[in-house]
Amino acid sequence: MDRDISSKIKRLDEVAKILDKLRGEGKKIVHCHGVFDLLHPGHIKHFNSAKQKGDILVVTLTRDEHINRGPGRPIFNQELRAESIAGLECVDYVAINEWPTAVETIKKLKPHFYVKGSDYAVKEDDVTGKIYEEDEAVRAIGGMLQFTDEITFSSTSLINRFFPPYPRGARVFLEELKKRYTANDIIGYLKKAEGVKVLVIGDIIIDEYHYCSGMGKGAKDNIITTRFMYEERFAGGALAAANHIAGFCKDVTLLSSIGTQNDYTDFIMSHLKPNIKKQFYYRSDVPTVVKRRFVDPDFLIKLFEICYLDNTKPAPAFYESEICEYLDTHLQDFDMVLAADFGHGCLTPKIIETVCKKSPFIALNVQTNSSNIGYNLVTKFSRADYICIDEQELRIACHDKSSNLEHLTLKIMQELKCRKAIITKGHRGCLTYSKEEGFTHIPIFSKEIVDRIGAGGALFSITAPVVFKNVPMDVAGVIGNAVGAMKVLTVGNRISVEPPPLFKYIVALLK
Repeated sequence: MDRDISSKIKRLDEVAKILDKLRGEGKKIVHCHGVFDLLHPGHIKHFNSAKQKGDILVVTLTRDEHINRGPGRPIFNQELRAESIAGLECVDYVAINEWPTAVETIKKLKPHFYVKGSDYAVKEDDVTGKIYEEDEAVRAIGGMLQFTDEITFSSTSLINRFFPPYPRGARVFLEELKKRYTANDIIGYLKKAEGVKVLVIGDIIIDEYHYCSGMGKGAKDNIITTRFMYEERFAGGALAAANHIAGFCKDVTLLSSIGTQNDYTDFIMSHLKPNIKKQFYYRSDVPTVVKRRFVDPDFLIKLFEICYLDNTKPAPAFYESEICEYLDTHLQDFDMVLAADFGHGCLTPKIIETVCKKSPFIALNVQTNSSNIGYNLVTKFSRADYICIDEQELRIACHDKSSNLEHLTLKIMQELKCRKAIITKGHRGCLTYSKEEGFTHIPIFSKEIVDRIGAGGALFSITAPVVFKNVPMDVAGVIGNAVGAMKVLTVGNRISVEPPPLFKYIVALLK
């Protein structure tokens, strides 16, 4: 790297100290922030215009791991992006941000002027809403938010055109989709879900990842020995479903059971979003479900799994009666029920019967896993308004391995008196259906995978309230596949899918 360029690239702490000194000398500090993935003429004009507002121009970059703009992004890593910008004469210092947004960085650097491009001048057009937070941060340190008025280009549009990150089938699909919807249309559909009152009901699962490295086979026993390194614990099952939907709906209640044989109450309470109301019932006869996976951290390969659960015992009569009494009294207070049934004993036949009889709208996801294969079928419910299951789960429910998927979907829809569905098909995308629109095949948007755990549940949780709001099912499928593409890049349920990153992803899809 050229010495002049390398001398411009600093850590944030270093830049803050330099700026303190320059500020004391009467210099005016200008700060620009962004991804700047594909440096283009619009960026250069923006930086030149920003520099004219003061004496010292500092540019900070979003870290690679905080960029949520679709598959293959960023095209260039943070080091290369920093070097490219540092090569511009008008830029005095470059630093890589430490946080997901610029808010803390603004407070640290204390610029006189925080400068954005003209595409942010109408704050309402910022789908993430972060411009409001940045403006507040600038005002808090006595600075001003200003905008340049130069020609703009979109890095995302250029990347989609010249470095297409999507599979060919997805590119063809997205070109057709753009003729019917804009990104703002789809984001608008998502925002409609904000006022939906949701009751999430289903099994709590504690997901544990125990990371270990192989040591080899012992000299005397035919056993592979691994060395424990560290562990992570995630809120899974209905906990994850509630956290996902609570980012998009303000009023969410979670109803579930907690086993008292192992006490995870503190963990559960501390890993739910603050806008989730809790309606928990305790069972002393079973443990809270824990799924402990032993994982190679280098490639995130799961070696084996131990499940701590007991779904063989019938639920105590008082447990069923207390939950059914709550449902009888309160189901009318909710717009929809999101049933996340993992088959671990929370949803008993009587509870299911009450939900089916009295729920105004049922969004249903019944999952097949190693502990319930062949037993936990979507057909255990007598009705649903929206179902979201994968192809294998549908075929098991139909006892049919090979027939046409659309035919089987119609069969299940008729049996459940259901009008809308998304059938997920893994790397082949998903199939959406409604009685009014028929079938639509939505391709996957990315082949990049870190971890599949929780992807189906996230897709279901976030599409359910928009389906309730009667969005077109092709839009629901696009939202679902975008959620899935984002979720498989996350280890387990480490973080929830949140509105701002999803909005950015959708904008990137339709640029």
